[in-house]
Amino acid sequence: MSRLTLSNRLNSPRVKSACVGGLFALAALSLAACAGTGQNNPNPFGAQQSSGPTQPATSFGTGQYKVGLILPLSASGNAGLAAQSMKNAAEMALKEFNSPNIQLLLKDDGGTTTGAQAAAQQALDEGAEIILGPLFAQTVSVVGQAARARGVPVVAFSTDANVASRGIYLLSFLPESDVERIVSYAISQGKRSFVALLPDNAYGSVVEAAFKQAVGRRGGRIVALERYPLDKQKMEGPIKIAAQAAARADSIFIPDGADALPLVLQSLATNGVNPRRVQLLGSGLWDDPRVFSEASLQGGWFPAPDAAAFRSFAGRYRARFGQDPVRMATLSYDAVALVAALVKTQGPQRISDDVLTNPSGYAGIDGIFRFRRDGTNERGLSVLSVSPTGGQPIAPPPRSFGASGT
Repeated sequence: MSRLTLSNRLNSPRVKSACVGGLFALAALSLAACAGTGQNNPNPFGAQQSSGPTQPATSFGTGQYKVGLILPLSASGNAGLAAQSMKNAAEMALKEFNSPNIQLLLKDDGGTTTGAQAAAQQALDEGAEIILGPLFAQTVSVVGQAARARGVPVVAFSTDANVASRGIYLLSFLPESDVERIVSYAISQGKRSFVALLPDNAYGSVVEAAFKQAVGRRGGRIVALERYPLDKQKMEGPIKIAAQAAARADSIFIPDGADALPLVLQSLATNGVNPRRVQLLGSGLWDDPRVFSEASLQGGWFPAPDAAAFRSFAGRYRARFGQDPVRMATLSYDAVALVAALVKTQGPQRISDDVLTNPSGYAGIDGIFRFRRDGTNERGLSVLSVSPTGGQPIAPPPRSFGASGT
């Protein structure tokens, strides 16, 4: 099966053009925490979770194919705000799709495992043939267990690859995709020797494993790899070692966000590293206005989306709801559009594992993506260069995937 463009069933030409390009990579406001330090974190938004769901049950659409959508709508703080925006985006996808034969069963899990279990059972008892969500790793595990017992697939939004498996697919932006894109691009530009400075947290552990694999696959060399804590006094030692090794490298990889980067860069400079001599590399966490204003990072490379499609999506969202969407609202939009398109085009097969893991993948607002059989995903990403006016594209996202989708 060829790649399915999720916009190919939408009504207006403007919507069609919006849904085939661009994606984002773990960025913007509190959402960077979801993608970064949120690895293996049941509540990456730093919000207080509710004691249980309080939102009334809601459904959207009148189609025959029932789709559960589980979000932490009653969680307080950023988690609840993100959930509301994702709920709006899902409703918007349903409205913009051409005659979708689906009905969304909206369920609130409150961001808790107890709530997630109840929400999953309700959706399944009401006939859901696929579940979209939830958001946190701990709730994905609970929902996945309930859905697997009924033979129902799950497309979830957690960034923790540990909860993925066959039948439980993650549509989120995984750190592994960032690492793969920036390493492959750097090596394509002649970079061969790397120093890595990684935060000493769960996100850093995920990135470390992916970085070692990506460099090794492409014949590169890791000159030094150091982990540092977010403590100015304690980070000096690891950074000094990395700075000494940088004399034998052509690139320094620092996959961290704007809170830590200035301290790391200052320490590197104190230890004699000239950022003009080595190429600085980052992750999607660099897609942040605070990073763009950091003088020592100018010219650094990082993976991120082509933002044009998101700008169009955000404009339509503002027109409908009178406010800006959270950056990850596109995940729920693309999830609903994917299900609607598959129901319309695949007939009796509909949402089988073989259909979901089509190696050609799909194209949505967030660009091309495909699910691997282990439940993780692969995404097409751009490469951008840091500048005072924002990320400047230096390599476009791929338009298609290779043959292997395993």
